[in-house]
Amino acid sequence: MTAISPSPRLVLADRVLPRGLVTDLALVAGGALFTALLAQVTIPMFPVPITGQTLAVLLVGATLGAVRGGASLLLYALLGLAGLPFYAPQDDGSHLTGLAALAAPSFGYIIGFIPAAAIVGWLSERTWDRKFFKALATFAGGSLVVFAFGLPWLAVVTGATLQETLEWGLYPFIIGGIVKAIIAAILLPAAWWGADKLAARRN
Repeated sequence: MTAISPSPRLVLADRVLPRGLVTDLALVAGGALFTALLAQVTIPMFPVPITGQTLAVLLVGATLGAVRGGASLLLYALLGLAGLPFYAPQDDGSHLTGLAALAAPSFGYIIGFIPAAAIVGWLSERTWDRKFFKALATFAGGSLVVFAFGLPWLAVVTGATLQETLEWGLYPFIIGGIVKAIIAAILLPAAWWGADKLAARRN
């Protein structure tokens, strides 16, 4: 039992590493760094770029569980606001931080990462990440949560109509979102298989 994650249900991180406060803190920080790394994988688009962040959110949430996953993405958001180059780069390679990031059309997606990771983690604590089709449903649902926050923010910041909001913030990301959900739904059951094999050898 840990101070950060009180749930007794195992997620992948708990299958691989012993539970403890130091481990939890390291995992939360590692999840934020992993998200920042995949954020640099980007395809520039107006007004919201395509990035690898959502894949990171799904994997972090599933691996760490609801509390640690949500905390990891909250840390990611806060560190980016504080000035670290964690968010997806602009066309010129710079990174928005602080109030400039808050005013960006894409910042609603970053807010959505937090509940998305928590929800994916909650489902993973109930073994929804261990079989392909359940994992696919989990990760597709997590992606929808991101859009539920990102689209209203985009509309407010840009003053876009509903049609423009969907054209700018949803339609271009549907295929990529499906691909990311499939990738995560393949990786997590495979990782569980490997973790179980490793645990069996230890025992």
